[in-house]
Amino acid sequence: MKQKLLVTASTFPRWEGDTEPRFVLDLSKSLLEYYDVTVLAPACPGAKEEEILEGVKVIRYHYFPIHKWETLCYPGAIVPRIKEKKIRGLLVPFLFLGLWWKLLRILPKYDLVHAHWIIPQGIVQSFFKKPYIVTGHGGDIMELNRGIFKILKKRVLEKASCVSVVSNRAKQKLYDLYKIDNVVVQTMGCDTNKFSPDKRVENYFGQDGKKVILFVGRFVEIKGITYLLKAMEDIDAKLVIVGKGPDESLIRKQVENLGEKVIFLGSQDHTKLPTIYASSDIFVIPSVTIQGGVTEGSPTVITEALASGLPVIGTNTGGIPEMIQDGVNGFVVPERNSEIISEKIKIILGNSMIYKEFSENARAYGLKKSYKNVAKAFQIIIEKVK
Repeated sequence: MKQKLLVTASTFPRWEGDTEPRFVLDLSKSLLEYYDVTVLAPACPGAKEEEILEGVKVIRYHYFPIHKWETLCYPGAIVPRIKEKKIRGLLVPFLFLGLWWKLLRILPKYDLVHAHWIIPQGIVQSFFKKPYIVTGHGGDIMELNRGIFKILKKRVLEKASCVSVVSNRAKQKLYDLYKIDNVVVQTMGCDTNKFSPDKRVENYFGQDGKKVILFVGRFVEIKGITYLLKAMEDIDAKLVIVGKGPDESLIRKQVENLGEKVIFLGSQDHTKLPTIYASSDIFVIPSVTIQGGVTEGSPTVITEALASGLPVIGTNTGGIPEMIQDGVNGFVVPERNSEIISEKIKIILGNSMIYKEFSENARAYGLKKSYKNVAKAFQIIIEKVK
């Protein structure tokens, strides 16, 4: 009989076809080969309290008496949601309490726990005796490292059977701050059957034969999209932008002088993304380090782009340079430098031999990050739980 694994997370699809990041769902699906998996995530208006989502059992816990106010976690992530509307910060203690109360009732049914994010899932889990691993994804490592949060995070890391993070930079950060050395680096993956060059549709965006540069991400400062827009000023290609976020009005204002070069698609569900990736020519992720030294983790959009056969241009921040083989399947560039982004785009688009080589290498690298491989790696990690 398979062990019962409880996966806890605060970012998870709210319903079938949702545009929210789905890497926890994809990993949980793949782990069904090894465990009886249930995902526990925060409730959200319009989402079911319990359901089977793509074969995975899902439970959503309420954390505020007025359910329509449970808006802390979606869409996006907790910290950006609070920055967008500070009053949401008042929901934070309720989120902790709601998770604690739900775990108190259901945890005895499970053998072990995989907590995604140190805050809040890891912190709450550390107050129970059930063995667990915790995975840090980025912001939960880089932010909130003072006062009571530093004490609580140290407790999480020390009580965990194993700690996993998505980049070597994150691992180093945990060691510098907490002297924790039982840390395994393991990125998320992607569904390499869905994300494939085979999904390409020529002139999918109605671009009249022009090459397509793709950006997928939230419209927030850390994504650095303004530097990509600046780079587009002297590039003869289309820029397709997938996403939404609080900085949308500023971004739309910046593109006014680019005219028809830019196509906004808004948020797209995950059934459409494979065709969007494969029908593009280059993927650019111009992320930046923001106040407090906060950086990206290892964005899954990079893996999706590589698996789709797209050369990737990414900035030298967070875990991004660990995901791109510079000069092999793309380029790593300095952050906040539109000129170099433009230069590298022109190199890839202007040389068919380089493009073909980068594209083939991208697909080969992406295949290594299939969720079958990633799930096997996590199964080995989870077996350390005791």
